[in-house]
Amino acid sequence: MRLRLAVLALCGAIALRSEAAGDVYKFLNEIPIGGEGGWDILTIDSAAKRLYLSHATKIVVVDLEKNAVAGEITDTPGVHGFIPVPEVQRGFSTNGRENKSSVVDLATLKTTSKIDTGDGPDAFAYDAKRGEVYIFNHKGNSATVIDAKNTKAVATVQLGGSPEFGVSDDAAGRVYVNLEDKNEVAVIDAAKHEAVAHWPLAPGTEPTGIALDAAHHRLFATCHNKMMEMLDTTSGKVVGSVPIGAGVDGCAFDEATQLAFASCGEGTTTIAKQEAPDKLTTVQTLKTERSARTMALDPKTHRIYLPSAQFEPAATPSPGTSPTRPKMIPNTMKLLVYGPIDSAQP
Repeated sequence: MRLRLAVLALCGAIALRSEAAGDVYKFLNEIPIGGEGGWDILTIDSAAKRLYLSHATKIVVVDLEKNAVAGEITDTPGVHGFIPVPEVQRGFSTNGRENKSSVVDLATLKTTSKIDTGDGPDAFAYDAKRGEVYIFNHKGNSATVIDAKNTKAVATVQLGGSPEFGVSDDAAGRVYVNLEDKNEVAVIDAAKHEAVAHWPLAPGTEPTGIALDAAHHRLFATCHNKMMEMLDTTSGKVVGSVPIGAGVDGCAFDEATQLAFASCGEGTTTIAKQEAPDKLTTVQTLKTERSARTMALDPKTHRIYLPSAQFEPAATPSPGTSPTRPKMIPNTMKLLVYGPIDSAQP
């Protein structure tokens, strides 16, 4: 009996090693964040080795060399995210509760001014060619365009739907943004500050995260019906897709490795490889933690960072009422760090 159990255990171990043999990413470490309140978007300034994480009513700044919190940006009510623009040594936040964007000095982390946006500023994109920040107003169905150098709003783009994440295609002179309620991608002409096309994502619905492979004219959109769609940016057509997990929010693409990532709140991140212009293949379903729905990729180290926290058990709703969100346990928030299998342990 003991011999049989030992053989079965050995077979199981071999099977596990076999399954893991094709994996491309592994867990590296955790970075404690702590505090109370939720989070949303995180961004990375790879050159400065900094990560910016929206957390409750502030932005936490993380030193990626020390893997530790290095400071914070305050007075950002209902903040959804922060986009650093190193060439002008400023960053811009999306303050959802006051319909403003804070202009922040990256050296001091102090707010120097605030700019009015549309209703419900949420995600953003940066057009480096024109030096313009796009603030996507989720409730206002629009984008506020800000001149990063002069810190002035220069245009409002009507989108015809509720925008989620966006990305700039500087070479094509376009900005792409998911319209969550329309199941499509809006295409903005960056020179005209005008939406010039709307690309259906069917069969994908309720898109959130978005990422771009500019070199191969491919766009990736993560959708709430558990799909990652790949679009051809020359035609606007869906040319590939892979299944993903539930509760997706984030999306990223690594140009060097041709890997696309979809972070899902159920506790998985789908990693897919662009094998050919019209072929997207899942290479790993990375186990993370429940609530790790947003993410950021460092293109230099190829590491991905996902916020997560522990939550109290959800209360049983009373008959006829909707379930309430489980309450986050204070001081349990952290960043989960994953990297390529062959990367060194930090």
